[in-house]
Amino acid sequence: MTAAQWAATRPAAPSRRAITAITVGNALEFYDFIVYSALATLMGRLFFPFSDEPLLQLMLSFAVFGTGFISRPIGGIVIGLYADRKGRKPALRLSLWLMAIGSMLFVVAPTYAQAGLFGPVLVVLGRLVQGFAVGGQVGAATSMLMEYADDKSRGYYCSWQLLSQGLGGLAGMLTVSVLSGLLSAAAMEDWGWRLVFAIGVLAIPVGEYIRSQLDETAAVAVASQAATTTEPAGTLLRRHWRLLLAGVLLTIGGTAPNFIIVHYLANHAVTVLGMSLAVAMWAASTAALLQVMLSVSAGRWSDRIGRRKSILWPRLLLMLLIYPGFMLVNAVPSWPMLFLVVAVLTVPLVYTSVPSIAVLPELFPRRIRASGMSIVYCIGVMIFGGFAQFFAAGLVRLTGDPNAPALYAVLCMLISLIGLAMVPETANRPLD
Repeated sequence: MTAAQWAATRPAAPSRRAITAITVGNALEFYDFIVYSALATLMGRLFFPFSDEPLLQLMLSFAVFGTGFISRPIGGIVIGLYADRKGRKPALRLSLWLMAIGSMLFVVAPTYAQAGLFGPVLVVLGRLVQGFAVGGQVGAATSMLMEYADDKSRGYYCSWQLLSQGLGGLAGMLTVSVLSGLLSAAAMEDWGWRLVFAIGVLAIPVGEYIRSQLDETAAVAVASQAATTTEPAGTLLRRHWRLLLAGVLLTIGGTAPNFIIVHYLANHAVTVLGMSLAVAMWAASTAALLQVMLSVSAGRWSDRIGRRKSILWPRLLLMLLIYPGFMLVNAVPSWPMLFLVVAVLTVPLVYTSVPSIAVLPELFPRRIRASGMSIVYCIGVMIFGGFAQFFAAGLVRLTGDPNAPALYAVLCMLISLIGLAMVPETANRPLD
């Protein structure tokens, strides 16, 4: 029985159930991973009080945020290969529980004032475990979504990956916003931030139950019947280096502006512009909400006009808009201007990011799809996304120009056009 024949015997309901299950599970994982960014300013004061300069504290906190991306490629290889060999479902369940362990380390970590360097070390360890978990989740989940789709709807199905990331980010930002509004600044600094992470840990069993109800996808089920084997990581890198390079270059053009617009700007508003944490989180929540609202339409659009065009035109528009956007926020530092700039920049960001997510698993055959996408996505995100906020804060400190982070994002998007030129059109084509 072929994958197409196997898929044809299934009703539509399993596909809808799979989208729901994967989306909710992903959102729970990304809540745990992203809330650290929302609390970066506070975490800098509590765990890295090595300087009285707020911007330097923020840089150190961003550096720790970036450590979560160092372990992403390792998790991508290990869990990705596991997903290609044993199935997407067990890999997704494994990544979920690893995320719970990483988040729990934040809940119990003592601050620097309480235990010296032991607290920061525990925070770094928690980020490394979280990064390992997310590294495997992205490839397995996106591959599973794509393998439920037919040739003409892969962009739509893969769009739920970005939607779920936005949903998790939105939940995290709203949680921080609500608690910041309800609690005093002292209470938030004393124990409120721990509650943010604890909520994520307590939600993990919900994700486990939802993911346990998933059916394995057709491509993996058929491959299991045929007893096919995956390629070792070394062979994958050696045989498919050009596809891997193209995918990494393409990825950085979406991940760098994402972390600059959605995450850095919120912390910039607090540390540099003097806005409240609640205002900054509501601005970041606006970006996450737009990501949730627009991802599906962006996926359908890429199915209609192709991946390459749907990546290129919004990316060029974003390159033109991001520097003027930063200039406006810094020239008129008010919450309406912050909200307006974040919203305007997020629209082309979503429309270029969704087809980028869709094209990555389409580049690889089934036997290496999850591991191939995980490696590509995690390396690109690790270097240019995970440390984007650190680079941005460093540029501001080095140059004294609060608009400098926009130039970093533009440079990354320019580099990504090389990757786009190397990637073939994959929309509406039959895949292995």
